[in-house]
Amino acid sequence: MISRIRGELLGGDIDRVEVLTSGGVVYEVHVPLTVLQRLPPKGSTLELRTETVVRDDVPSLYGFLEESERALFRLLMTVQMVGPRLAMSMMGTYDAQRLARALAEKDVPVLVQVSGLGKKTAARLILELADKVRDLAVAVEGEGHDTSQAADAVSALVSLGYSFTDAEAAVRDAMKDATFESTEEVIRAVLSRRGRDR
Repeated sequence: MISRIRGELLGGDIDRVEVLTSGGVVYEVHVPLTVLQRLPPKGSTLELRTETVVRDDVPSLYGFLEESERALFRLLMTVQMVGPRLAMSMMGTYDAQRLARALAEKDVPVLVQVSGLGKKTAARLILELADKVRDLAVAVEGEGHDTSQAADAVSALVSLGYSFTDAEAAVRDAMKDATFESTEEVIRAVLSRRGRDR
């Protein structure tokens, strides 16, 4: 299986790009709009994390800039009613973190804004993936942040009575300008802020 492609970006269309590798092979890779918008200029060196999907004996490559994006695509594809086209439409409508948050927060109104995604499929996605995407949903932007630490802190706060949405927002706020040695420190920081805000 091809897990990464590195080469010269030759150009592309609204949902795919062509990459020329050093071996002289040109790969056509499907990319969501949220990835396409962040690609370097034509002629630049590009590396994509790829996933191979075979439908009707025809293999297709799907490419992403971040590992979290590929991980979310793989999760979406595990849901019975979701194929690569719908998964790409979802990831083209929202970036990976926003989409994961919508799933974790069980936000059907946000999900059905995706073209081709109805309430029935949205409900199935939430049922099957809400718990699985929490690590992605609570990822804090910027370097130096531990995603698993944030996810553990959110889970602990939920067990203390916070809603997932409130816990996720509180952890993101606490970790925005600080780093912590442990999950316990994150939780203490959140509870301390809550006490000050009262």
